[in-house]
Amino acid sequence: MTNKTNEADVAFIKALAELLQDNGLTEIEVKREYGEDDSLNVRVSKKIEYAAAPAPVQVSSPAAAPAPAAASPAPAATTDEDPAMHPGAVTSPMVGTVYLQPEPTAPAFVKVGDSVQEGDTLLIVEAMKTMNHIPAPKSGTVKRILVEDKAAVEYGAPLMIIE
Repeated sequence: MTNKTNEADVAFIKALAELLQDNGLTEIEVKREYGEDDSLNVRVSKKIEYAAAPAPVQVSSPAAAPAPAAASPAPAATTDEDPAMHPGAVTSPMVGTVYLQPEPTAPAFVKVGDSVQEGDTLLIVEAMKTMNHIPAPKSGTVKRILVEDKAAVEYGAPLMIIE
């Protein structure tokens, strides 16, 4: 590779880092094809510090309900806390910007309570100026929409729940 190509690659990587910062993303991965046997794979990510959640405290008393009854709400609470773990979660296949309707003045593709068939367009994720229609992975009813119109999303982020 020539020095000119290296300078262009460095400028490209800097632009990706700015895109990462400006859109509040944590990671971007891109593959650039230059020719048949020449490509550039770039992954730019930033470290995120998470605050440690306090450990739950369990207090047992003789009058407490039996353990199995107390434990049964836990899976539902986990699903409510982390929508990505819900069995009906539709996740983003890429990093990009979400659009809930095909045009700014058009109605949304779907709204909560709508029935959808497998393959119906749920929303659009724009990535690198390409509009990617996100299809319903299964038939069902839209229970929750977890993103706002024009919001930035990351790969694997939950978009909506279909049951």
